[in-house]
Amino acid sequence: MALAESIEYDKIEIVGLYKAVQVRKATVIKKDGEELTRSYFRYVLNPGMLDDSDNLVDTDISAEPAEVSAICNAVWTSDVKVAWKAKLIADKPA
Repeated sequence: MALAESIEYDKIEIVGLYKAVQVRKATVIKKDGEELTRSYFRYVLNPGMLDDSDNLVDTDISAEPAEVSAICNAVWTSDVKVAWKAKLIADKPA
């Protein structure tokens, strides 16, 4: 009886004007090669956040799987980051 756990990033979606990257991570438990359970965890990555001086600080994607990082780097262009920064500044409470 061998139990094995694996992680799969089985869904990566790009959503909206500011290219939010939605990721679904599946944790799969198998016994003797047969899948017993599969659970999901979802999270969203945005191009960055504002610091105290309203500078955009890029989201750290260094710990993301290679395919997630590659998608983020491809869709978070300079134009997207400029638009995202403007939105964050506009949305700040007065």
